[in-house]
Amino acid sequence: MSSIIRSTTILPANRAAITIHTEDELNLVGEVASPKGARVASILCLHPLPTHGGMMDSHILRKAAFRLPELAGIEVIRFNTRGTTSEQGTSQGTFDFGVCEKYDVEAAIEYAFSEAKVERLWVVGWSFGTDLALKYARDPRIEGLILLSPPLRSSEPEDLLFWAADGRPITALVPEFDEFLKPAEAIVRFSAIPQIEIIAVEGAKHLWVGEPSVYRVLNEITLKVSPRKYPLPTEWSEVN
Repeated sequence: MSSIIRSTTILPANRAAITIHTEDELNLVGEVASPKGARVASILCLHPLPTHGGMMDSHILRKAAFRLPELAGIEVIRFNTRGTTSEQGTSQGTFDFGVCEKYDVEAAIEYAFSEAKVERLWVVGWSFGTDLALKYARDPRIEGLILLSPPLRSSEPEDLLFWAADGRPITALVPEFDEFLKPAEAIVRFSAIPQIEIIAVEGAKHLWVGEPSVYRVLNEITLKVSPRKYPLPTEWSEVN
């Protein structure tokens, strides 16, 4: 018997709390949710602005960890940047407006490869996390970036030029009603990156509230990272 996947649905995965150690000697709290079956790829999630409630449990990232390991074979690595609190605890340090968070992003990437032993890693940033991705997720082992509601608040022109020269794929999901950067403006602001794919999402807002928006985001992540599992089902049966 199948059940409809709802906002509260938690599907099977191997879940483990993790601690990430930064170059400037801070401990960051996090979690890895891995498929019980074959791991197709991994995503490292960079959360929204912590001064406005962003954290590793922000709902899109939490639902990615609840669903994608089972439905798409995608391992989900989440963590709190410095000074950020969630149910998992509080990461050491103090919020630094995206400056010293450089060490957090680089440490999380190194954790993914050295400790989690990922083989294919994509970075998924949401809002504040998209600026962190554009500025600091430059490790050559990363396959590409997926940007959710990018505000382009702190990214500099040289950050965009880096990715333009680099050539790795970038997908930006831009909500129709985003209060920070709407699709038409995003096309202009990202014009320096020829390979970027900008997807305008009708009816969506910056926070992706509502199951249709959640499903769209997780589907787009799956299409890029684990395309054989696209589209995601809307129902799940324990007997597969």
